Amino acid sequence: MSSLEDAAAEQGPETTEPIPAENDANAAHIITVTVGATVPTGFEHTAAEEVKEKIGVDVHISKDRGRIYFPITTDKLFQVHLLRSVDNLFVVVDRYDHYTFKESKEETLKELQELASKLPWTNALEVWKLNRSFKKKKCFRKGGSGAKTKPNTEAVDATTEEQDLPQAAAAVETQANVEGIPEEEESTEAAPEAKVIKFRVTCSRAGDKHSFSSNEAARDFGGAVQEFFQWKADMTKFDVEVLLNIHNDEVVIGIALTEESLHRRNISHFGPTTLRSTLCYGMLRLCKPQASDIILDPMCGTGAIPLEGAIEFNSSFYVAGDNNDMAVNRTVNNVFHIQRRRADKGSASGMPIDTVRWDLCSLPIRTSSIDIIITDMPFGKRMGSRKKNWDLYPSCLREMARVCRPGSGKAVLLTQDKKCFSKALSRMGGLWRKLHTVWVNVGGLHAGVFLLKRTANTFGQTPEDVYESRGANNAQDEEKELS
Repeated sequence: MSSLEDAAAEQGPETTEPIPAENDANAAHIITVTVGATVPTGFEHTAAEEVKEKIGVDVHISKDRGRIYFPITTDKLFQVHLLRSVDNLFVVVDRYDHYTFKESKEETLKELQELASKLPWTNALEVWKLNRSFKKKKCFRKGGSGAKTKPNTEAVDATTEEQDLPQAAAAVETQANVEGIPEEEESTEAAPEAKVIKFRVTCSRAGDKHSFSSNEAARDFGGAVQEFFQWKADMTKFDVEVLLNIHNDEVVIGIALTEESLHRRNISHFGPTTLRSTLCYGMLRLCKPQASDIILDPMCGTGAIPLEGAIEFNSSFYVAGDNNDMAVNRTVNNVFHIQRRRADKGSASGMPIDTVRWDLCSLPIRTSSIDIIITDMPFGKRMGSRKKNWDLYPSCLREMARVCRPGSGKAVLLTQDKKCFSKALSRMGGLWRKLHTVWVNVGGLHAGVFLLKRTANTFGQTPEDVYESRGANNAQDEEKELS
C-alpha cells in the first residue's frame, strides 16, 4: 500500500491539509488542471458533494456514469488522494464532449494517430511527476491503474458498467527525456544513462456506433504517442499510463495518478463478499451519521462498512456482528490491522468499534436502542440463496425494526434481490418507510441501496405482529396438546 493510501486510511475528515511541495521551486510553480475520478456507480453526486466540501471546487458529473471531473491546483493535489469516495484518479490532458468520428475505421484510426501530436501534454506531465513525489516507490506496477486482480467478492467492482467492456492496451518505449517532462529535458545529452520512461495506453470504450475496437484504438493511438515522445513500451512495469476513454461521442485523454484503486485501503483479510470501501463511504454518507450515534451492521462480513465509518465518521460508535465465525474473525483481524498500522506511525490506535457473534434474527440488543442500521444483505448468489432470502429478509427487517429507535432511526440496506426485499418491506406493517433508493453497479450486478426511516409505530402492535404472535401461540398450544 502506498504512503498516500496509508494516510487516507488513517486520517479523519478533518485531516485534509495539503502536504508542502518538495521544494520552493515546485511550490512557486502552481498550475491548474482538471482531474477526473472514477467513483461507485450511482454515488456520483455523493462524490461531488465530498469534493465540494473538502476541496471547495465545483464538480462536473459526466454523462458516462461513474466519472466526475473537477479543477485542482497543484498545491492541493495531495488532498485529492485523501478523498474517500473516489476509486481511481487521472489528470485530464484534453476532453471532447462531442467528438465527431469518421465513418470508416481507417479514417478514424488515422485521426486518432494525428490527435496524439496535437494534445496539450505539458501540464498533465508536470502533474504526473509531482504526483510521483507523493508516493513510495514500488519495484514495479501490476497492470496499471485499478487493473490488478481483485478478490473474488460480490461487491468487487462498483465503479461503472463500462469496466465490464473490453479493455485494451498498447504501449511503447523510448529515451527518457522528451518534450513536456519538466527537469529532465536538458539532462539527456549530459546523462546518457538517464532513467528510461516507459508507458502504455489503455483504451476503455463504450457505445455501439464505433467502427473500431478498443484494441485497435489503443494500438494506433499508442503508436502515435510512441512516435511523438519516443518513449519505451512496457505493459506491466510502466511509469506513465495514458488513458483513452471513449463513451459514445465523448473522448477523454488522461494520465493515471493512481497505481491501484483507492478503495483498497482498509481491508487486509478479504471474504467472499467484501464491499469496496468507496461504496461503504457512499452508504454511510447517505444516512448522515451524527455525533454519539450508535450504528449497527448486523451482517458485517469483513467489517468493511463499520471500519470505514470508524475512520471517517469517528464521533459515532459502531457495533459489527455476524453469525459466521470466520466473518467475525475477519472483522477482528481487519480492525487489528488498522490499529497496528496506526500504532506503528505513533498515532492513537483506538477505534470506536466492537465486534460480536450473534443470530441476526435474535439480536442481543435492547429494543429501540440503535440510531442507524447499515448493512450489505445477502444477494442470494455467493452467499445464501434466493429461496432462503424469502424467509430471511422479513425476519431481519422485523428484528432491525425492533432495535431501531422509533421516529428517528434509519436503515441503509444494500441488496440485489429487489423483488424479495420489496415484498418483505410491504409486510412490515408500517414499521419502515422508504425514503430514497440509489441504484448501483456491484460487480456487474444491478443492486439498490435503500434508505429507510423507522416510523413512530410501536413494535409488536401492528396487525402483522398480532397475527404472527397469534400464530406462534397457536403453534405452542398444538405442541402442548401433542405432548
